[in-house]
Amino acid sequence: MNQLKTVLLLGALTGLLVVIGGALGGENGMLIAFAFAVVMNFASYWFSDKIVLSMYKAKELSESDAPRLFGIVRKLTTQDAIPMPRVYLIPTQTPNAFATGRNPEHAAVAVTEGLLDMMNDEEIEGVLGHELSHVKHRDILISSIAATIAGAIVMLAQMAMFAGMFGGFNSRNKNNNIFVMLLFAILAPIAASIVQLAISRSREFYADEGSARLTGNPNGLISALKKLEYGNQRMPMSANPSTAHMFIMEPFLGKGITSLFSTHPPVEERVDRLEKLMYNRG
Repeated sequence: MNQLKTVLLLGALTGLLVVIGGALGGENGMLIAFAFAVVMNFASYWFSDKIVLSMYKAKELSESDAPRLFGIVRKLTTQDAIPMPRVYLIPTQTPNAFATGRNPEHAAVAVTEGLLDMMNDEEIEGVLGHELSHVKHRDILISSIAATIAGAIVMLAQMAMFAGMFGGFNSRNKNNNIFVMLLFAILAPIAASIVQLAISRSREFYADEGSARLTGNPNGLISALKKLEYGNQRMPMSANPSTAHMFIMEPFLGKGITSLFSTHPPVEERVDRLEKLMYNRG
């Protein structure tokens, strides 16, 4: 269901680009915006691992540095028949983790010092199962595609705003056109952002399910998610908002209307789904 949801959301995002592109920039404007967005996100996709690992001062570990952690990663990658990723440690006491890399052959997983200190082996296994599921499902590629389409929509909106401000219209009903274009320019990026974030939340559910199936023990991830929520509330992480979607727990926990713009589903909903999965397996 989460795979289908991702496909439908990507389709909705693409449809939004086509509709808004036709309304605001015409076919040429849409193609120009899309080309710029592809160029901008290509570098991010290709070099995301180096960029984000450097951003958080992550240190690459050898097996002798962290035999416990390496043992868990090797066990899971062997079970799932995926290549062994590089393993990194982030120097912060906030519990969290992320995976990066453009494909399973060029992947890395990073955990914080706080996560290792706070969690037992079963919980760490649940977290790493989640991150390795992201690697296996090529979620960096999916998020890059979503970012490219959303970026093109934002560029079209900016083009429309400048056109509206500087009178780039030849229609007889110029004032109405300006109003419509400015309205599109404001609402289009918001709509694109909401769909893009919905894709991110869908992938988080899918990675949770992947962890439960890989480890055969949803309880480990359930316990880990509760500890992660508590730890991030008690010790908020100084994180870059552009990388929030990469972590297993969003560093900026939102409630109410702000959760609409969250890269992650609420922890209660993630736990509820895992419990139902466990019940159905039983």
